[in-house]
Amino acid sequence: MDAVTINVIWTVAIFVIFVAIVIWAYSKRSQKGFDEAANLVFDDDKSAQDKAQQNKRESSSNE
Repeated sequence: MDAVTINVIWTVAIFVIFVAIVIWAYSKRSQKGFDEAANLVFDDDKSAQDKAQQNKRESSSNE
């Protein structure tokens, strides 16, 4: 095998891997997990607000 053949095989292999990743990323099975991951930022804000409210309740009940 010469260098050109190796380069062609390498290019085709990388292209096949790229297509497989694109198909996986846009598949319906992966959509739920990606939607949950996209909303994690907002869930953190809600939990931080809940903790702050809980701390306020605890501090006012201790007084």
